[in-house]
Amino acid sequence: MTAPGRRSSTFTRLLRHGFTDPSAAERLLDGVELAHVRDDPVLLEALGATADPDLALHGLVRLLEAQPAPTARRELLDTVIAAKPLRDRLLGVLGASAALADHLARHPSDWHALVMYEPSDLHPGVAEFERGLAEATDPVSLRVVYRRCLLSIAARDVCGTTDLAETAAELADLATATLRAALAIARAAAPDDAALCRLAVIAMGKCGGHELNYVSDVDVIFVGDAVEGADEGKAVRAATKLASHLMRICSETTVEGSIWPVDANLRPEGRNGPLVRTLSSHVAYYQRWAKTWEFQALLKARPVAGDIELGEEYVAALEPLVWKAAERDNFVADVQKMRRRVVENIPVAEIERELKLGPGGLRDVEFAVQLLQLVHGRADVSLRSGTTLDALQALATGGYVGRADAVQLDDAYRFLRSMEHRIQLYRLRRTHLVPEDEADLRRLGRSLGLRADPVAELTREWKRHTSVVRRLHEKLFYRPLLDAVAQLAPGETRLSPEAARERLVALGYADPAAALRHLEALASGVTRKAAIQRTLLPVLLGWFADSADPDAGLLNFRKVSDALGRTPWYLRLLRDEGAAAENLARVLSAGRLAPDLLMRAPEAVALLGDGDAGGLEPRDRAALEQEILAAVGRADGAVQAVTFARGVRRRELFRTAAADIVGSYGTESQPVEADQGALVDRVGGAVSDLTAATLSGTLRAVVRDGWGDTLPTRFAVIGMGRFGGHELGYGSDADVLFVHEPREGVDEREASEAANKVVSEMRRLLQIPSADPPLLIDADLRPEGKSGPLVRTLNSYAAYYRRWSLGWESQALLRAEPVAGDEELCRRFIELIDPLRHPTAGLGDDAVREIRRLKARMESERMPRGADPKLHTKLGPGGLSDVEWTVQLIQMRHGAQVAGLRTTRTRAALAAARTAGLLSAEDAATLDEAWVLATRVRNAVMLVRGRAGDTFPSDARELGAVGRYLGYGPGHVGDMLDDYRRTARRARSVVNELFYGA
Repeated sequence: MTAPGRRSSTFTRLLRHGFTDPSAAERLLDGVELAHVRDDPVLLEALGATADPDLALHGLVRLLEAQPAPTARRELLDTVIAAKPLRDRLLGVLGASAALADHLARHPSDWHALVMYEPSDLHPGVAEFERGLAEATDPVSLRVVYRRCLLSIAARDVCGTTDLAETAAELADLATATLRAALAIARAAAPDDAALCRLAVIAMGKCGGHELNYVSDVDVIFVGDAVEGADEGKAVRAATKLASHLMRICSETTVEGSIWPVDANLRPEGRNGPLVRTLSSHVAYYQRWAKTWEFQALLKARPVAGDIELGEEYVAALEPLVWKAAERDNFVADVQKMRRRVVENIPVAEIERELKLGPGGLRDVEFAVQLLQLVHGRADVSLRSGTTLDALQALATGGYVGRADAVQLDDAYRFLRSMEHRIQLYRLRRTHLVPEDEADLRRLGRSLGLRADPVAELTREWKRHTSVVRRLHEKLFYRPLLDAVAQLAPGETRLSPEAARERLVALGYADPAAALRHLEALASGVTRKAAIQRTLLPVLLGWFADSADPDAGLLNFRKVSDALGRTPWYLRLLRDEGAAAENLARVLSAGRLAPDLLMRAPEAVALLGDGDAGGLEPRDRAALEQEILAAVGRADGAVQAVTFARGVRRRELFRTAAADIVGSYGTESQPVEADQGALVDRVGGAVSDLTAATLSGTLRAVVRDGWGDTLPTRFAVIGMGRFGGHELGYGSDADVLFVHEPREGVDEREASEAANKVVSEMRRLLQIPSADPPLLIDADLRPEGKSGPLVRTLNSYAAYYRRWSLGWESQALLRAEPVAGDEELCRRFIELIDPLRHPTAGLGDDAVREIRRLKARMESERMPRGADPKLHTKLGPGGLSDVEWTVQLIQMRHGAQVAGLRTTRTRAALAAARTAGLLSAEDAATLDEAWVLATRVRNAVMLVRGRAGDTFPSDARELGAVGRYLGYGPGHVGDMLDDYRRTARRARSVVNELFYGA
């Protein structure tokens, strides 16, 4: 017995399993129906997995109580405990739908409908539902068997066996079977009328689109005709009686409730027109009197019951009229006006909770899709689907909607429809309002898989998807160019010069006349290339306008299209790859470097897609080396081999730059990278790996060309500076040291000559003028600087460092890392320099003073004349030099004791120093922020200007482009400069304390 004031263990377990009223649940579990399984973990676990465990338990007890005999009750309970498929289906339904729980309590044997779990049960169609409804002979029995079928649909839905689209299709198929059953009952009740006429039932709306809700009006249009030899007037009257009876059978309330209303108000003249018309009467109406919205409604027309042949004749007769609707005067304006009218008619108190009709709701997606279908479906039959999601996919495939837009709309539509389904399923009531009661919201959230904090998560996801729909709806639905497109005859759709000029001016193109010439060149003609570009251009113009130089973006797009327009894969890429078009637009309008790299080999545009070309994800060093070395092995001489290596470098530089631009600008499918440090690390790592792979391949090519497989001396390349630190920028030289060691039996002079010849040839081959950017090798950090030999033996390095090494050289060695050549020699070089760069005793006071003196001298002597020191990213206060020298001083002082400091990477060393308590987390964050920002500015300058620079550009457009890369919108260049100064000033304050001891 539980002590007074203490909760029982069952109470606690029930809370843990998601029950909101554990006391009531405990009483139900103690009842006679569940007494012997009350502690069964399987049952509690299954109840806890439902949308509403309390509701599920209550429904289960009611179902057990309704069983006609104890043996039936025991059979049900044993099956629930033993059979997981039934358990999940039954409890899932009971936890999501009070209405279906009521049905099961009234018809307690219907739970058997959930026991079967054969493949044919997983995705039933019209035929299976017709068999399920076959025993119905009157309206009451039809409702019973209808709900039994609905029970199985709901079970598959809540268990995740079917997704939203499949569930909606099953509901439409069940409605089709129900309309057929209702018509059969009506025919049986009036055989004389049935004998006189042909009657076709045309499903409209969501039923016609094969995307029905749980509870929705089933929109229909009736088409009648006389059987051979019958009078047409009598036949139409007979068909009207049958149609009216069919509607009553489905709509009227009986002891078993109703099924759903059958709504025929979409027929010609609406409720004022005759319920049934002949085919010729329908055609005459649509030819003369129909309004724009009536053609829009016909997009979903589908014959489902009665005389299917007559129904197909109806669809075939009206289909040509549907696809001419976009040629009507004011077509686009009419559709837009109707959408606004729908929103205006929503009560103010409900508009924020209206899933279907409110702004950002389901109707926004449906209207946008239908408008685009009617405009573009005239010439493209692939768009003529009545199902919203299928039509959306077709629009994306055809390039009429951006792939990313389509994915977001698809996700949002599925989520909002799923919300609508689960709201309706609870009481089987027709509603599109999100509930306000917290218990209802909790059940709704849990039913959608949101379990941590259902109410908050549901609200957040709902608002997010609504916001996405609202934004994309405005972009697609109100696109001003659509109206102009819709006025032209089929086959002649193109961007009109007037619309293009207005659009260009509005988007801020500096030279609209030149831009229009580019547009005319891109959009003219009847080729497949021109058709795809006409579809893309309105969207591309917007993406170009989102940059600092839209004119350059459009010009570059024309150049790429001129170069690749006849290449089949390029057209497929623009049409099919969701990210490619937007990525291309971003890259072409962000500055000079990436377009220049692309124009040298336009086929690299394939990297911007998401297909087999590898996308924008940087390739690792091993993969790059493998590709380059394999080509070197096949090449006919060193020149050809290095030419290939440089081509790989150019391609991968473009990949890296494009990824950097897309991550910095963001796209509709990929938000701006929030972690700026990650962007910097990605660029630095990718360019450094690429440089190392290029040097490795060049070394192999030179050795192979001059000496065959074996050089007379072991040879290694050691990366220094930013190269060794994996922090290279786009315009960085490769700082290196060269080291060699004569092979056994080889004369040292011969070895030295071979090593020097290798270095000379590597530098020559990597700088030969070509379409590929040169790779400059800088060996000035070697012993004795420019005055010393380019290559030394390992013993020579050891002797120099032992006798002559200066403090700055030990500091420079902090970033030394092998990048190419003999692995054993590389390892021994690192063993040689480790005691120098991480001295066991740390640094003495004299050494620290010397480092500080050298740093101060460098600041005063190397700052370019006329440069603003506060905006110089390398040498200015709080710039790269400040942060790096501070970190390197900490490394030399404490590296021998703190393993994490023994790294060549600035940010990693800074993080290790913070972890070791050598500086505060706040100071570390300040230095890291400044270093990342300064590096980003340098990368931006190179991307924008196409040449390296350590200060912000003076040209206004270039400065704006740097700002856009850094996340500053138009008109906020001043904010960018102020933020840089502020960040650098804070960093300098930390440097003064940590480096200078001030």
